[in-house]
Formats: sequence, structure tokens, C-alpha cells
Amino acid sequence: MTPQIALILAIVGMAIVLFATEKLRVDVIALIVLLSVALTGLVSPQEAFAGFANPAVVTVWAVYIVSGGLFRTGVADMVGQGILRLAGGSELRLIAVIMVTCGIMSGFMNNVGATAMLLPAVMGISRQTKVPPSRLLIPLSFSSLLGGELTLIGTPANILGAGILADRGLPAFAFFDFAPLGALFLGMGLAYMLLVGRHLLPRREEPTELSQSYRVRDYLTEVRVLPESPLVGKTVVESRFGQDYDLTIVGRVGDPPHLTFTRQRPTLGAKRRRLSIRRNDRIQAGDVLIVRGNLDTILNIRESQGLEIVPDVELGDEELTDEEIAVAEALISTRSELAGKTLKELKFRDKYNLTVLALWRHGEPISRKLADEPLQFADVLLVQGRRDRINLLRTDPNFLLLEPVELEVRRTHKAPIAMAIMALVLVLVLVARFHISTAMVIGAVAMVLTRCLTMDEAYQSIDWRTVFLVAGMLPLGMAMETTGAARFLADLLLGAVGGLGPLAVLAGIYVLVALITQPMSNAAAVVLITPIAIDTALSLGADPKPFVLATVLGAATSFLTPVGHKANVLVFGPGGYRFFDYTRVGAPLTLILLTVTLIFLPILWPLF
Repeated sequence: MTPQIALILAIVGMAIVLFATEKLRVDVIALIVLLSVALTGLVSPQEAFAGFANPAVVTVWAVYIVSGGLFRTGVADMVGQGILRLAGGSELRLIAVIMVTCGIMSGFMNNVGATAMLLPAVMGISRQTKVPPSRLLIPLSFSSLLGGELTLIGTPANILGAGILADRGLPAFAFFDFAPLGALFLGMGLAYMLLVGRHLLPRREEPTELSQSYRVRDYLTEVRVLPESPLVGKTVVESRFGQDYDLTIVGRVGDPPHLTFTRQRPTLGAKRRRLSIRRNDRIQAGDVLIVRGNLDTILNIRESQGLEIVPDVELGDEELTDEEIAVAEALISTRSELAGKTLKELKFRDKYNLTVLALWRHGEPISRKLADEPLQFADVLLVQGRRDRINLLRTDPNFLLLEPVELEVRRTHKAPIAMAIMALVLVLVLVARFHISTAMVIGAVAMVLTRCLTMDEAYQSIDWRTVFLVAGMLPLGMAMETTGAARFLADLLLGAVGGLGPLAVLAGIYVLVALITQPMSNAAAVVLITPIAIDTALSLGADPKPFVLATVLGAATSFLTPVGHKANVLVFGPGGYRFFDYTRVGAPLTLILLTVTLIFLPILWPLF
């Protein structure tokens, strides 16, 4: 082993450790890798930064823009309605239609984009049909990973594998070269989920009300303001409930003449009216306020603040909502700038004019002080406020609203144009033989020119972390090739399993990438393993294409953990899943797909 090979392997090991520990963002790790190979002289400065102009990187960001156009024009919303019409209320049919729909969509757009587009629709379907989200969302995320293997643009990993082949001067893949194996993967995944997988899915019955599912009753209390209270005459801001006690006044209950209160509980002569309350509204004696916070704190301050707790009040969605006020779930999106910041730092209530009632993370509500809790990707906030303010979250890239999206807020009249642009891209690639990067950029520009989305929305549609991840990791693959590290690892692989034949080598590559894609991005895994796969194939005198296919197919099997892929993380909270739910459902599927690959890959793509 030469010093250069030892150095590049040390950088690879560092990258894998950093990806696995998640101490840093993936794009930051990729830039550290880029600087490492540049500063150590393993690649030249020109080669280090050439990744940002690589056609694979250009294709990735263009795919995100085209996906954004499909989202903004309401194509996904119409798909969600179609799913419900086709499947009805049958759980079996719902799983089948959701997986086929998401799988096909993932073939032509980013996996996470397809999952994000269908997630609100599936949550709405779950509420309408009473099928728990836990029965539908793992099939949704898994099908997005499987469907990504239908086409060249289905996932950045496919684009990278083809790009690395082309960079080595070898024949690259055409647009639908992935389709036969991709269709087998999607078909086997569907059959597995319908016959076996759905019996392994958890059935976590969700309460019918959002307030119950988030255990809001534990943290919401009704209090009456007594005449001697120092709060009388003060505004909500002047009460300093938030600053001094970490309590939030989220509203008040109307008290019409026919509504009387007893010492036990409200006596309802009619439905209680839920009234909004603004920061500058003044508190009056006799007001019944809805206060969110720690019950012990409320008990401790009731005497000093002149408050009387209204006992045994069960607050549900009806008390938290009316024609003007609504409660909704908002998921922190993959491109959110809020991750890592607290609600207090963000001045969330001032900025959005919404109150955070609860926070759901990894299947459980957070019971700590919400104002000081750093937000994470895929956190779900239960927010309450005016309906027009909640509707604004639909267009905010920081959030994904988990409720049926009203088609009026989309540019639905542009939906035919968006679908025509997608068709144009396919024609340019398949018929006119345009390079995929050129065709996708034409599609992205067309989306903006036809106003399917604005230029600002186009920028917001791009997952810049993925762009920097891909561009930053490409020089590492180049360094592995030029230093001989890829050939060195290929020789080790051949020495370990080469005596068992080329099929065993193919299996070794598949298993290797399938394992390392669990703690790290599948795009990064493909960049690391593809050079090894190519050199291994060349050492055997075999065609490199089947070995690269095994690499990208293995990278698609991110089924074992919720952190294996962003699509898995996206459904983790809304589905109420636990960590090993993915392992229980995903492990058998991973083994089945390994078998499918070893049987059909050599038939469809002969090794020699």
C-alpha cells in the first residue's frame, strides 16, 4: 500500500465516521472531503472544484426544479385524489395504489420530492378512511426508493453512477436502461408489502383529534381571570406569561348568556365559542383563557395572578378551532432553514403569528420546554392560529403541511403545462438524443418561463445540501481512481470472494454498498463504491455496467433504519414509527432484492 492510498483510505474512513455519527451536516462533510483531497495534493485545485460543473450535478439541481414545478401546479394533489378514488377505503388497495403511484412518480423526479408531494395526500386519506398512517407511510417511502430505479433521473445515485462511467471513458447508461430491473424491484417490493410486509407493519391507532394525538390536554388548561387579578387591563404581551413563566395564552372561550360555569365543569347550553386572542388584546375580569404550559407552573402562579382553574375541561379540536381559528400539523421540511434553531431564537410566534401547541419527534411528543428545544428535520409542529396564517405555510419551503391541501392554493391551471414540459424532457432524451443534463435544464427553464413556478420558488425547490454533497464527493472518487486506491480495494474484494466466481463478486459489491448506505447518503455511497466496482469488473475482464448497476441497486435498499434515507425520515414522525419498525419490515425486503439482483442482473446485463 502506497502512502497516497493510505491517505485516501484515511479520508474515506473519516468521511464514513462523520456520516454515521451525524455530528455535521452532510454537505459540510462533503466540503471537508473536497478540501482534504485538494490540500493533500491528491487532486489539483481544478479537479477539486470541477464537480460543481459536472453534468451529474447540473442534472440533480435541474431535476429538483422540474419536480418543484410539478408540485406548485398541484399535480401531486390531483394524484392524491386519484388514489382515494381508485382504492376506496380498503387498506390492501390503498397500499397497492400508493406504492404504484409513488414508485412511478419517483422514476421521473427525486425520491424525497415524490414522498413529500404525496405525504399530505396520504395523511388526508388516512384520516378519511380511518386506516392508521403507520400502515401506509413505510410503503410510501419504500416505494419511492424502489421506483427511483426505473429511470436514469430517478435518483441522484443513478445519475452519479452513469456519470462516473462516462468520466472513465466507458459507455454510460441510457435513460431507460434501468427500467427492466427497476420494474422488477418495484414489482417485488409491491408483492412483498401486500403479502408479507403489511403484516409486519405496526398498527398504531391514532386518536381522531389532533389535540389528543399530541397529548395537548396535558399542557392546555382553561383559567378564569378573577376580578382582583393583576392581569385585568393588561395586554397579552404585558402579561409576560411567556417571558416569566413559559406559558402561552392561545385563546379564550366565549361566555354567551346561556353558557354558565359551575365549580365542576362548564355547563353547555350551546357549543362554546372559541375566540382568538391577539398580542395587544386586553384581558378582562371574567375572561376564560386557554393557557398552554406546565400545569405545575399554572398551579403555582394562580394565586399571585388571580386565576381560577376551570377543572375537568377536556380540550379537543372543536374548542381549539372555529371558522377563524384552525389547528394543523406542520412538518419541518428537508430544505428548512429552521433546523437547529429554537422557537425562541426564531421568534416563531411573532414571525408566523401562530402558536406552537406541541412538538412531535420520532413518534413521541416532546415534553420539555418547547421554546428552548432546537428543531430538527422531520419534527412535526402542532400549530394553532388564523386559517389564513396557516395557509401561508403551504408556500413556505421550511414546512410541509400535513393535511389535505386545497387545490386553489396551487396553480392548477398550469398543471397541463407542467406535465407537457415533463413529456418534452423525455422526448428530448429518448428521441432527440439530448444529454440528460441539457434536457433537464431545458425543462427547468421552461417551468420558470411558463410561470409554473417563479425563479425564487425554483431556487427554493433545490435541495442545496444534496447539490453540495454530490459536488463535494466527486473529487474523492477521482482521487480513488488516480491514486490506485480503487484498484487496491478491488483487488482485496477479488481476493476475498473472487475464487467463488464473478457472481459472488457482484453479490459482495451489492452487500457492501447496501450496508454503507444505511448510515450515509446513497449518493455518497455510490461515489465511494462505483470506482471499486469498475476496477473489479475490469480486473475480471467483465463488462463494468452490471457491476455499476449492482452498486446503484444496492444503494437503493436504504430500508433498515429511519436515517437510511431522507424519505424514511420524512415519514417517521407522521407515521408514529419506532426505529426498529424499519428493520423489521425492511430486512426481509433487502434479502429478497439481493436474490432478485443475482438472478436477473446477469440475464439482462451479461457479465461478459
